[in-house]
Amino acid sequence: MLPQNLFLILLLVLTFPCLLGSTAGAIGVNWGAMSSHPLPAPKVVELLKSNNVSKVKLFDADPLVLQALSGTNIAVTAGIPNSMLKALNSSRKAAESWVHDNVTRYFSHGRAGVRIEYVAVGDEPFLQSYGEQFHPFVIGAAMNIQAALTKANLGSEVKVVVPCSFDTFVAESSLPSKGHFRTDLNKTMIELLTFLSKRHSPFFVTISPFISFQQNKNISLDFSLFKENVRTHNDSHRTYKNSFDLSYDTLVTALSKIGFPEMDIVVARIGWPTDGAANANTSVAETFMKGLVDHLHSKTGTPLRPRNPPIETFIFSLLDEDQRSITSGNFERHWGVFTFDGQAKYHVNFGQGSKNLVNAQFVEYLPSKWCVVNNNKDLSNATASALEACSVSDCTVLSPGGSCSNISWPGNISYAFNSYYQQHDQRADSCDFGGLGLVTTVDPSVGNCRFFVELQTSHSTSIHEAYVFQRIILLMPYLFACLLVFHIADPPCF
Repeated sequence: MLPQNLFLILLLVLTFPCLLGSTAGAIGVNWGAMSSHPLPAPKVVELLKSNNVSKVKLFDADPLVLQALSGTNIAVTAGIPNSMLKALNSSRKAAESWVHDNVTRYFSHGRAGVRIEYVAVGDEPFLQSYGEQFHPFVIGAAMNIQAALTKANLGSEVKVVVPCSFDTFVAESSLPSKGHFRTDLNKTMIELLTFLSKRHSPFFVTISPFISFQQNKNISLDFSLFKENVRTHNDSHRTYKNSFDLSYDTLVTALSKIGFPEMDIVVARIGWPTDGAANANTSVAETFMKGLVDHLHSKTGTPLRPRNPPIETFIFSLLDEDQRSITSGNFERHWGVFTFDGQAKYHVNFGQGSKNLVNAQFVEYLPSKWCVVNNNKDLSNATASALEACSVSDCTVLSPGGSCSNISWPGNISYAFNSYYQQHDQRADSCDFGGLGLVTTVDPSVGNCRFFVELQTSHSTSIHEAYVFQRIILLMPYLFACLLVFHIADPPCF
């Protein structure tokens, strides 16, 4: 067991806000589900509860997840995927169906049900790499969801927000005083912020010191990690001692320039990956997390907002996800404070107690078997087989700087084979590779390079089928609304 309970310390303020003098600065976690073998929702909820996590942000509204959160009093942000924005923009009936099926059905008016605080419309729909494919639909979708919540008598209890990506705002020469929103977003941002301001909803935004460090040669690692005695950045007689404050005040300036200087800010995503790239490891992530939490809990704020930290901050993320897109980099699958199976990666010593970080309990795995390369075979074509295996499984730890980047050939071939084998539930034919694969019961892990055994999910086939059926039932009103739009409106839902 690790010697400190990270989340108990990180999140004491949620349970005992008087410790900080106010409720500002609350910390929660993002819970993503882009995993080939996700930890069952009840297990994740146990993990949240055992670590006193009191706020969780979801990227969709999975019925099994919402059911598992029912009665826990954990504050929930329910997400709407980008793929639904066009339909929700086109049809208020579709929005009403979504709210009924994903909010009203679960909403807690007391101890029972789910304590839904926010509906997040879209998942960073303004991310620059998406182009403008979602831009025309975001504001309309948000307005229709707001109208649907109001119709359901939840308009004053559930706030509508739109999570914005780290590249929504920029600054020349990394100076916060030069901060502004991307020019292609100016009109949309004014519409969005007007909508949020009228309803006293906060601005949800990602801040990513890790990506800023990767992309900006003027930002040092120590500056990103809240280290003392670093070279400070000066701007208009203001001194910046860390990357977080620099990014945050760049956003504050951008908000001010279009007329919203007092807008409340929620940091919807912030974290540090632990694999898949240089400087992405548990040691650096632990240093970053300790620095971030100490900074938030100090309530010092930033030079432009002294003693006024973000009203909430959501750590990204709770668990690793082996199906996340790696367009931005192989590190994208390794943001978790916990591994995919709910085991803590690191600890933070705050000197505020001796509680341990609690791992997920009674996790069910596939049998202790691995697929490795058969050294008695001709391995001249092994690399091609490994590349094919990695194209459909997760080999991101083999990338430069990754935890398995230093294992020698053919160890990296074995890792690729095993990743494919585990993702395919250890089926015998998934360790063939033209006769190059060999199943072993001897753990081939080397040093920090872990050859994993996947989670047992075959026993839950009937649960999965029930989930699919339930989703079909829940989506029927939504689909019906879309069909109506198909006949009476332009553009249609599909």
